[in-house]
Amino acid sequence: MNILITNGRLVDQAGERTGSVRISDGTIVEIGDGLEPQEGEEVIDAAGLVISPGFVDLHVHLREPGREEAETIETGSRGAALGGFTAVVAMPNTDPTQDSVGVVEFVRQQGIRAGLCDVFPSGSITMGRQGEQLTPFAELAEVGVRLFTDDGNGVQDPQLMRRAYEYASDLGVTMAQHCEVESLTAGAVMHEGSCCSHLGLPGWPSLAEELMVHRDIELVRLTGAPAHFLHLSTAGSVALVRAAKADGLPVTAEATPHHISLTDELRASYSALYKVNPPLRTMDDIHAVREGLQDGTIDAIATDHAPHVSESKELPLDQAPPGMLGLETALGVALAHLDMPLADVLAAMSWKPAAIAGIGDRHGRPIEPGEPANLTMFDPNETWEVVPAQLASKSRNTPFVGVPLTGRVKHTVLHGEVVVRDGKALK
Repeated sequence: MNILITNGRLVDQAGERTGSVRISDGTIVEIGDGLEPQEGEEVIDAAGLVISPGFVDLHVHLREPGREEAETIETGSRGAALGGFTAVVAMPNTDPTQDSVGVVEFVRQQGIRAGLCDVFPSGSITMGRQGEQLTPFAELAEVGVRLFTDDGNGVQDPQLMRRAYEYASDLGVTMAQHCEVESLTAGAVMHEGSCCSHLGLPGWPSLAEELMVHRDIELVRLTGAPAHFLHLSTAGSVALVRAAKADGLPVTAEATPHHISLTDELRASYSALYKVNPPLRTMDDIHAVREGLQDGTIDAIATDHAPHVSESKELPLDQAPPGMLGLETALGVALAHLDMPLADVLAAMSWKPAAIAGIGDRHGRPIEPGEPANLTMFDPNETWEVVPAQLASKSRNTPFVGVPLTGRVKHTVLHGEVVVRDGKALK
């Protein structure tokens, strides 16, 4: 497919400029002003739109294999493309777990068949995510796994986690830690604070996250292996990562759209739509997470897209599973709630997460001749609200109904092929 994108506002690592982008055979071949269409080219008029490197999501639950009633790799990939993502990292808490080459390859091949975004499977740190026996890191790394995580659970055993970091150091892969000391969170359904006391609900202390952040920072200091901290949610966690970076340690971190926008007070509705892991925190925590993104302490915005069928979210709070949809709303939430230069928001959604995922040679690339054509085009000023029935996901558990969002994706190009045009998926 040959494409000419005209009249756009290009924003990437090199800065901002206006111009047109010519694409041929999956590669950007020309950048300039006043480029004229050639025979056979598909033309996209990007007047009023930002053209950026495609977004990369480090943290997505695609549910397949095992829970296809909530999501499939195809439907999740479609939501990703509609949200401007050209690559996602699929979390391993599937059934069976992504702890073997066979399951990892199944997820990868399903992503290729869908053809809507690149799907990069993560591997679990422990077999079955049970926290008892390490997975075959070398075998999984051999087939391209770069991030290992037991997401949904933190690895509780510090000695086991030390060995994982030692293997990671030898293999050149990254441990992505879900930071939760489970003995402190048993039975909790929301953040521990004045709001939970008022509502009479069991609380989840910030300390449960911060203790494991501290532990893993010290394991990084000991082993020299890189660590990535998933979905940071507390002011204390942000401060710990900031100090670790100041010490020169190889740590990175992500924050979710909901942890920069929604507070624990929303639990006053008793709706399980607002139940997430880690829980929604206080406005002070939100400000700290936003500041962490602004000063680079937190590297990436990652959705933690977690679809659930409606009946599971209608269960009592202590039985309902945690998680929210996020792929199609991430940009709108980020631009509505972050007081950051646009280029910095895009860095956190594109080239920084691409580097952490080990795919920076293919995604999050500068918009220059010779680079892969993985691009997103969006209107940064359009305000809109979510209509759950119009989302691509098989599930409807979004907390952003009735919440004004700013910025909407119009077109997505994957490997030089238009997969979303005028806000509609073409596959």
